[in-house]
Amino acid sequence: MSLVIIIFIVGIIIGFLISYAYFKSAEKSAINPFVKAQSAKKEENKEAIVRYIREHGKIANNDAERLLKVSDATATNYLEELEQEGIVEQMGQGRSVYYQLK
Repeated sequence: MSLVIIIFIVGIIIGFLISYAYFKSAEKSAINPFVKAQSAKKEENKEAIVRYIREHGKIANNDAERLLKVSDATATNYLEELEQEGIVEQMGQGRSVYYQLK
């Protein structure tokens, strides 16, 4: 009788582990395409900023907002990332800050 109980408990544990692993992998595959699309859009937007700078010589945060149709914070994040990547450099101070290619 106790052997049957042990086998039953082990079966439940194994079933739980298999279903947990299955749902975790399904969850990752559902999120992954969204993350990839979001990352691709981000790179497209950063490339658009670089193209704008090549055409106009510089870009301000407000220009990036209008160009990409994004919020002030998002435009700031893109410009800061490009600066950290060594692609652009920040010039000026305060309200007269703009970015140009390095």
